Amino acid sequence: MSVTPISQSNSSAPSDFATVFARLKPQMAALDVFLRGQLAAFEPEIRGMADYCIDTSGKRIRPALVFLSGWNGGETPSPELVRVAAVVELVHLATLVHDDIMDESELRRGRRTASRQYGPEAAVLLGDALFAHALHLASQFPTTEVCHAVSDSTRKVCAGEIVQTLRRGTTDITRADYFRVIDLKTAELFRISCFLGGKLGGFPDAFVEAASRFGRHLGIAYQIYDDLADFFGQEKNIGKTLGTDLQSGKVTLPLLVLMELLPEDERALLVEEILHRREVDLPGRIRQMGEMGVFKRVAAEVEAELAQAEAALVPHGELPPAWLLRQLCDVLRAQVGGLQA
Repeated sequence: MSVTPISQSNSSAPSDFATVFARLKPQMAALDVFLRGQLAAFEPEIRGMADYCIDTSGKRIRPALVFLSGWNGGETPSPELVRVAAVVELVHLATLVHDDIMDESELRRGRRTASRQYGPEAAVLLGDALFAHALHLASQFPTTEVCHAVSDSTRKVCAGEIVQTLRRGTTDITRADYFRVIDLKTAELFRISCFLGGKLGGFPDAFVEAASRFGRHLGIAYQIYDDLADFFGQEKNIGKTLGTDLQSGKVTLPLLVLMELLPEDERALLVEEILHRREVDLPGRIRQMGEMGVFKRVAAEVEAELAQAEAALVPHGELPPAWLLRQLCDVLRAQVGGLQA
């Protein structure tokens, strides 16, 4: 295949996703048009609800991964890439709707969550409708490969959410348990986005596999960052309700590290909070995390995953997607650093 080279010289590391995604304006505009066009497929009674979810879709990292992994330097968006980007975005939006119900979150992307806007019962079914339409779009490709890959990933994402839900309110969780859950519930959609982008972009199988590994490690790193932001972020900057993990009894890596570092008596008190046997002292736990170096330890785990993501692309450095994807690692590093700015 023919690809148009892009300049990699004299470029400073980007500090936000918008900088990297700026070159994707035609692709993102085409995605917006496509998603808006899908609203007519929903029944009139729920069309406004679907529109509300699409309108709060945030940074659209997963569609961007599709476009970046399939990047060949052209300005005209590939209809196949636009369609599959819409598929992964709809799956992601469905998971957000369900996440916010379980977390009892008030905000998502700076607005009321679908659960708060329409009620949790309706929101559950709205998430299901988004899942169903994503698979409907995937079934419209000329081969069954896309539908198979998306349905397989969707099941894994749901499995991750189920396992995490069943473990709420328990402290019998290891680091291996934690990484298994985020591999399923978050990294899987990053992985399939890169896989499908590279595949539909016409790149060699070796690169498609490398992009897939990149996406998985980037997704794990991103979820660890998101869990770190729940304790160290600013709600006005992050755009969603923070502090929900401890409040809902969800044991994430920052809490696991804190439990490892606390003396036995303090650890017992934290366990009581996670089990909802005593009032949660969120400010106190955040203060302890700061005093005991939890941020630095968790940030090191993010960096370890980013290093593996970058290593996956080393053999394919001559391809335009490889350089563009690696920029996302620099962005995430900047985002982590910004939590303590």
